[in-house]
Amino acid sequence: MSKVYKWGIIGCGNVTEIKSGPAYQKVEGFELHAVMRRDIEKAQDYAIRHNVPKFYGDADQLISDPEIDAVYIATPPDSHCHYALKVAEAKKICCIEKPMAPTYKECLLINNTFETQKTPLFVAYYRRSLPRFNKVKTWIDNNEIGKIRHISWHLSKPANNIDLSKAYNWRTDIKIAHAGYFDDLASHGMDLFTYFLGDIIEANGIAVNQQKLYTAMDAVTGSWLHKSGITGSGSWNFGVEKREDHVQIYGEKGKISFSVFDKNPIILESGPHKEIMNIGNPENIQLFHVQNIKEHLLENKNHPSTGKTALHTTWVLENILKN
Repeated sequence: MSKVYKWGIIGCGNVTEIKSGPAYQKVEGFELHAVMRRDIEKAQDYAIRHNVPKFYGDADQLISDPEIDAVYIATPPDSHCHYALKVAEAKKICCIEKPMAPTYKECLLINNTFETQKTPLFVAYYRRSLPRFNKVKTWIDNNEIGKIRHISWHLSKPANNIDLSKAYNWRTDIKIAHAGYFDDLASHGMDLFTYFLGDIIEANGIAVNQQKLYTAMDAVTGSWLHKSGITGSGSWNFGVEKREDHVQIYGEKGKISFSVFDKNPIILESGPHKEIMNIGNPENIQLFHVQNIKEHLLENKNHPSTGKTALHTTWVLENILKN
């Protein structure tokens, strides 16, 4: 393999410590060559601890570095569009943390800009690349539960200490994430459901702020319709006693059950047959996602999570929240 893509990270915060950053070092053909953080001392600390050759306190310097071939944007969502357009202008490959941007309008601008530049754009909906979820997709594609009729998801958790203290958290700032944890967490599940079952053509919902602990909404219910005719429903509440994460896919011959975030087994039930599988995740959970970027760039294989697929996910979320 002669080509080595040198990556730079904008925003080397917590998400890049274990979940994503090391993956860009472990995948053959990739090298993590530079990191940027506005606090340059923190950028330097990250670079030293992760053996990264360069560090910056200014994103423009990283983007314009002639040695950098590709940029991973790992900042809060409200800055994604700003940085992504700069990366597109530089005609460099880009991966953006999810959600791609807070609004469909911004996501459309980002995606269209990269398409016009004919430059690859990926979004870190990494669950599309994880073996446990691809096993679920295999069950669906193999018609293990027959024609699918409905999918439902319930996700809930108690308010955490930061919520209760009313300390600032960008994840619950209505200016950055209108529906708070829904924007951050439900985006993963809804993106996964379109991966399993195809595009959604209609979505509606209700969002309210029940606890008044922060400015964003904290309780959401939604319903949707896939192009295939499969119906869907979901409820997400971030102020209840117990954490729950349950997805059920109902078919004419059986049911598939799993969790989006929890490490519960995936379960296939079809007549008398019941299959229970525990499939773990890699230490660096974005490893297979990054591996698939490499295969897209060097082996002509289509990546499952692109700007186009992430654009559709944001459209769905925005429609659930529009009322």
